[in-house]
Amino acid sequence: MPNSQSAKKRLRQSLEDRARNRACKSVLRGMLRNVREAVKGGKIEEAQKLIPAVYKKLDQAAAKKMIHTNKASRLKSRLSQLVVSAKGQGS
Repeated sequence: MPNSQSAKKRLRQSLEDRARNRACKSVLRGMLRNVREAVKGGKIEEAQKLIPAVYKKLDQAAAKKMIHTNKASRLKSRLSQLVVSAKGQGS
């Protein structure tokens, strides 16, 4: 347990940050899952409509250091590949 005032404050801040980060990551995972399920279900147009919001959320999370910048880029790339390949198979 922290003894000094600054250590106590740091503990409070870290707990708040952790809760905020967990909530944001949870929302992000849900958004990614929605796009993947839309593609899996054959709803390519719906997935394409969801992608801009997912991209924005990924960029925001990377900017706030909740996820690494390269991870955001990797996820965006893989999502676009998924949609494009599903679109090609559907035609």
